[in-house]
Amino acid sequence: MTKPSSRQRCPWCGDDPLYVQYHDEEWGVPSWDDRHLFEMLCLEGAQAGLAWITILRKREGYRKRFHNFDIARCARLTDNALAEALNDPGIVRAKLKVEAIRKNARAAQHVIEREGSFAPWLWSFVDDRPVVNQFQTLKQIPATTTQSTALSKALKRSGFTFVGPTICYAFMQAVGMVNDHLVNCPRHTVVQHLV
Repeated sequence: MTKPSSRQRCPWCGDDPLYVQYHDEEWGVPSWDDRHLFEMLCLEGAQAGLAWITILRKREGYRKRFHNFDIARCARLTDNALAEALNDPGIVRAKLKVEAIRKNARAAQHVIEREGSFAPWLWSFVDDRPVVNQFQTLKQIPATTTQSTALSKALKRSGFTFVGPTICYAFMQAVGMVNDHLVNCPRHTVVQHLV
């Protein structure tokens, strides 16, 4: 697969190799995998107030600490395990964000019990198809949408935390529920054809 050049690529990822790889291989790719969706929702929540590159650099630390975001195992995390996590420099050591992983895993379990799977429920907020935007500049991309606001409200009602409308929109972009690659970025067309 040909990689976009830095002049073609969405400018938000800059030239950090980890950021570029995330842009070129993952961001915007539609995902229907419950585990991956849970991971991205947790990581987007952890990112609140921080740069996304900070979370990307700590992603493996999160995976190691939180059982590769296995929902059932995260739901069973003990208070001691969460306390130990607060001493782990491999993650963002913010108490409420760490506790949110267990809380969100338990909420995800309830959604799965009710809906049968996490993915179809999440994707229902975009009518089961990615929203394909046609933005030409970063300034055109909104921070929230009616769909991200609706998802945020539904997640909060279901017991999730760190799921405000802005976090939900970033999550939707990351997992391909929304294609916000700029139209001049080659990935815009690539991810559009992955559905």
